[in-house]
Amino acid sequence: MISGQQYIAGHWCGQTEEGIQSFDPAKSRALAYSFAEASAEQLHQVTSAAGMAFEQYRQLPAQQRADFLQRIAAELKACADELIPVVMAETALSRSRVEAELQRSCFQLSFLAAELVKLAPINDAALPERQPVAKAALQLRQVPLGPVLVFAASNFPLAFSVAGGDSAAALAAGCSVIVKAHSAHPATSELVARAIARAAEFCAMPAGVFNLIQARNYQSAEQLLLDPKIKAVAFTGSQQVGLHFARLLQQRAEPVPFYAELGSLNPVFVLPGYLDQQPERLAEMLVHSVSQSQGQLCTKPGLVLLPQGPALQKFLQKLRELVSAQQAGPLLSAKIAAGYSKTAEQFRQMAGVELLAEGVGEELGCDRRLRVFLTDSPVVVSQPSLMEEIFGPATVLVVCQDVTQMQMLATLFAGQLTSSFFAEPDELKQHKALIRQMELKAGRLIANMMPTGVEVSAAMQHGGPFPAATDSRVSAVGGNSLQRFLRPVCYQNMPDLD
Repeated sequence: MISGQQYIAGHWCGQTEEGIQSFDPAKSRALAYSFAEASAEQLHQVTSAAGMAFEQYRQLPAQQRADFLQRIAAELKACADELIPVVMAETALSRSRVEAELQRSCFQLSFLAAELVKLAPINDAALPERQPVAKAALQLRQVPLGPVLVFAASNFPLAFSVAGGDSAAALAAGCSVIVKAHSAHPATSELVARAIARAAEFCAMPAGVFNLIQARNYQSAEQLLLDPKIKAVAFTGSQQVGLHFARLLQQRAEPVPFYAELGSLNPVFVLPGYLDQQPERLAEMLVHSVSQSQGQLCTKPGLVLLPQGPALQKFLQKLRELVSAQQAGPLLSAKIAAGYSKTAEQFRQMAGVELLAEGVGEELGCDRRLRVFLTDSPVVVSQPSLMEEIFGPATVLVVCQDVTQMQMLATLFAGQLTSSFFAEPDELKQHKALIRQMELKAGRLIANMMPTGVEVSAAMQHGGPFPAATDSRVSAVGGNSLQRFLRPVCYQNMPDLD
């Protein structure tokens, strides 16, 4: 059942109206689901509900919160047969991709459930006999920040949306959550929210611990951002919107943390020895990575730096062959398709930039084809827009004279989620300076693998210096993701309150 309503304080409420329409991007047609735009009064109600729920939820034992996360995973698995077709219809993603994302989402919930029970205070014993000043007993604990506002992502309808990593980490930390559903997949959002609601009821969670708001207009988002009950915000989306939200939060009487992922080029450095040995294999890996999910991944390789040499032509020839056989597919939304078309055309018109190859599929419009552009280092230096992300199935190849020129270009990069290095075993040590340079620019360094794919692990870092993320010290994935929604409190000479 999809009602088109808001989920506030444990209840589906409001009238279903023609406000937000579910849409099938593969067939360019409206689906049978309509959703009401949340009213200003409902937005006020939802922050009040989340604030009241937080006071109860934060005091629950860690194991009880962990059981809640595990139950959400179980409810998502139980509704897979209903959920997966709706996700596919709203996003045009393949069944295998959606099934994998659902599995990842469930694992992520279970992983964070295990991580939160590991959180333990740090104790420093008293030394009353110490001279000349006695030492008091100290205990450092992590306490949750408060209600968290989560903006769902367009490109991950499950893993970075309603029950995705931001919501899961906030709930694990002991925070109540308000999710602003993404208008590109509102029906998916409601079905996932219903699974969370069933889990909350089963686990006897406080009403308002989780809430879902459907809202398309920016005024609704701004009202939520400016509400003083909101104590942290998680966002995945465009740099323009993210920076606007960041400015709003800084204007509040009480600024709060804004954890945003705003885009990344994920530069790939190909060193000479590797290109000499495996030019065709490299072409295969690159095309697979760029075309995966139609290039709509935050870890898509958007810039590939290549050395001059005889093997370069073998690589380019294989790349042309593979790209020319790639069938175009629908993008997540008409807005994304229009943005991709505009940016790709701008690149095509740039002096010194060649369209090396493009895929097929005229019936879908050339704006959705896989594209590979070719240029060289001096052009990139003179055209900084080539170092901006194209969200969609495209990448830019940059030919460099040598590794020294690659390192020079690396100094111009903004912050990145990842940076990959394709090298023979001795080359990584030989060019250690390049790797050290990218340590300052990226959150994850990768050897001989494409960056697409983010493992949910205690050792994962999914973030990076601005504008990859607004806080490079934390991760949006893995065990460190909980730290975004916690703050340290020291208890000095205090009795145990548990």
